[in-house]
Amino acid sequence: MKTIALLAGVASALVLAGVATGSPYVRFGIQDDAWLEYGPGTLADRTARLDELGFELVRVTVVWSEIEAVRGERDWSRADRLLLALRERGLTPVVTLWGTPRWANGGRSPNWAPRNGAAFAAFAAAAARRYRFVSHWVIWNESNQRRWLRPTSPGVYVTRLLNPAYRAIRRANPRAKVAGGVTAPRAAYLGVSPVDFIRGMGRAGARLDAYAHHPYPLGPRDTPWSGGCDHCTTVTMATLERLLREVETAFPRARIWLTEFGYQTNPPDRVLGVSPALQARYLADALRRVHAAPKVDMLIHYLYRDEPDVGRWQSGLETADGRSKPARWAAKLPLAQVSRAGARTTVWGQVRCAATPTRVVLQRSAGGAWRGVTRVRTTPRGYLRLTVQARPGEHLRLWHPDCSAGAALAVR
Repeated sequence: MKTIALLAGVASALVLAGVATGSPYVRFGIQDDAWLEYGPGTLADRTARLDELGFELVRVTVVWSEIEAVRGERDWSRADRLLLALRERGLTPVVTLWGTPRWANGGRSPNWAPRNGAAFAAFAAAAARRYRFVSHWVIWNESNQRRWLRPTSPGVYVTRLLNPAYRAIRRANPRAKVAGGVTAPRAAYLGVSPVDFIRGMGRAGARLDAYAHHPYPLGPRDTPWSGGCDHCTTVTMATLERLLREVETAFPRARIWLTEFGYQTNPPDRVLGVSPALQARYLADALRRVHAAPKVDMLIHYLYRDEPDVGRWQSGLETADGRSKPARWAAKLPLAQVSRAGARTTVWGQVRCAATPTRVVLQRSAGGAWRGVTRVRTTPRGYLRLTVQARPGEHLRLWHPDCSAGAALAVR
């Protein structure tokens, strides 16, 4: 690949480079508890792979009912193994506490809230003391759906889970940040919409540093910028402004953490999936969307590898048998189209897989080969924005010597 050497001879391209604007805080992460714990190779191999792709955050679920199945007897071995491995690799853990043991909720399943908040507060405090290097804590998961929390009530969530854990974690580690809500994009059966859940949490006096939400699409026609439901109380990436407004009203000082997001692919999901190429495009589009959004500090992709059961989640960067999808390359070198006027196309991108600031090559596909258009310097966080000559149907991508090429972007 002689791309950099060829750049001086490329005279036909119109290039107008500019500094990408937006939040300086947002970070990109991933969650795949099963792959992280049981995937191929060693745990060190797997954390190295996430690091090489440019992920900064890794969300991990710490299950109370597994750690403390017997009251007062805690087995931290799984959490120790995963969290210490992330720390050793320099990856930032985002720890979710979930799952009530039977002794704390009257013998029910883990999705039932504890009878009072004291036992959960004691567990949260113990976790925060043990893992003082963890600064990002998430309380429960999709609390507005009954499969994750019963009773499915913002009042129950605040009084028995969020507020007791918030006080306990902040007392154990004053520098820690605690996120609440952790809502799914819709209510589902006998659940509560995210909009109503936010409002109910506000009335209940919720204490939090960030509001966490999962802005999954409602169907394969939704994109990060369009679709969703403009008159509903659902919240997807397409209706992100609704989340920003509701959180600003209920919790003016709270940040926004998007702790799960992803598009499933077809194949294998022929009902909800999009093509692998669209998955890659939407991943880059989502990154650009959150980069431009105020108060959004993180976006966490779910999953790394598709689940073997086709009826479960197929939103991985790899197929269930380990073959890379285009989204894997989009994760490390995302490139998104901002606008086009005639042959002038503006793109946004980021280098995630190399130290920044850096110089990265924008390439165009021509005659069956990729050729350099320009070489541009990124911002300290790796962002870039530039305008080039590119017509509909042409393909662009980013290339960096430390991490090869990103996914191809088809100009629209």
